[in-house]
Amino acid sequence: MSIREQAHQMKLDSNRMAAVSNTERNAALAAAKEAILAHSKEIFEANHRDLEAAEENGVSPSVMKRLKFDEGKLADVTAGIDQLISLPDPIGRKLLSRELDEGLSLYRVSVPIGVIGVIFEARPDALVQISTLCIKSGNCAILKGGKETANTNRILFRVIYEAVTAAGMPEGCLMQAESHSQIDELLQCDKDVDLLIPRGSNAFVRYIMDHTKIPVMGHADGVCHIYVDKDADLARAIPIVLDAKTQYTAACNAVETILVHRGIASEFLPVLAKSFAEAGVSLRGNYEVLDILSSVESENIDRQPMEEEDFHTEYLALTASAKIVSGVEEAVTHINTFGSHHTDAILTENADTAEYFMQRVDSAGVYQNCSTRFADGFRYGFGAEVGISTSKIHARGPVGLDGLVTYKYRLYGHGQIVGDYASGKSQFHFKDI
Repeated sequence: MSIREQAHQMKLDSNRMAAVSNTERNAALAAAKEAILAHSKEIFEANHRDLEAAEENGVSPSVMKRLKFDEGKLADVTAGIDQLISLPDPIGRKLLSRELDEGLSLYRVSVPIGVIGVIFEARPDALVQISTLCIKSGNCAILKGGKETANTNRILFRVIYEAVTAAGMPEGCLMQAESHSQIDELLQCDKDVDLLIPRGSNAFVRYIMDHTKIPVMGHADGVCHIYVDKDADLARAIPIVLDAKTQYTAACNAVETILVHRGIASEFLPVLAKSFAEAGVSLRGNYEVLDILSSVESENIDRQPMEEEDFHTEYLALTASAKIVSGVEEAVTHINTFGSHHTDAILTENADTAEYFMQRVDSAGVYQNCSTRFADGFRYGFGAEVGISTSKIHARGPVGLDGLVTYKYRLYGHGQIVGDYASGKSQFHFKDI
């Protein structure tokens, strides 16, 4: 059966999925968790094969980190499932209750989106997060993972699918696409697929956006910033910047550019450069930055001055950019010009400066005095995420359960007709109930 045919069948099954109770969905999630744990040895063996093949093919270290599915990732995804189970049902929530007239009541009620296609690269843990989020939110999901983790994805999907369908989920709740050619076929399923969520490189996401009529939710890149203000606690700033850069360098919420107030640059930059060198991070900068660092001996300082356009760079590696700014106003302008509207942070003890930053930076996440790495559905208490959106429509930031539902209007009447209201025989008396 082709992807088009399967997507069409899934669309027909989506109304059944939407009607499954929260109790049944939670039971299916619990079954999926137990099945993953029971088959962990098999999953690790498949992932080991994927890692060996990736190493032979010269896959970069940053991508290799994403490929790995080990005990740590297993603990993360199972904790995410537990958190999902504990969350309230996102379906059937009354978002508006209004009496239009006596005996004529209107309700806006949350409902699943329907059929969601998620295309992701090099993240087997993403398959678990996405499939379980879709189950909890009553959506059907088409999953296409990267070829680099084909073995891991295959067994994870089989284990989860068998567990949730045995627990009573419709057969069309989940589907896996495996070949690259199926992506282009999936992009043409605009009559049956309600939403696409791509996760991967800038070029990959841009390709998806440019080749489908299906609505796309996601982000193309993650050029995140930290602005170190003149009123920052500098002792606290270094650990925050290090965490944002090194805790997981391949993540889209890792910091790429550090902006430093000119008033503290001569004090802060040498300390930052030394700390980065100890952590194996290469530091780039423009002429002004390199001039301050000229007396600092370090092989980790790139002595070639950056051009202005270089600040668009997303490294996803142990490299970072630095720039000196005159204050929060220039920092905000730089971020809104060169950033990706993902996640940006200010380090300052000045509440007014922080508020200016929070209001003016046009990003999905704006932080004060903490690492950009907190931009994550699990860390927000969403029970993992299907991705991060930099869009301003429907969902923004880490997309958890709330981003996977939409709503419909339910109107309950007792024989009312519009003609009576048009003629004046009846009148609306809008009242929230």
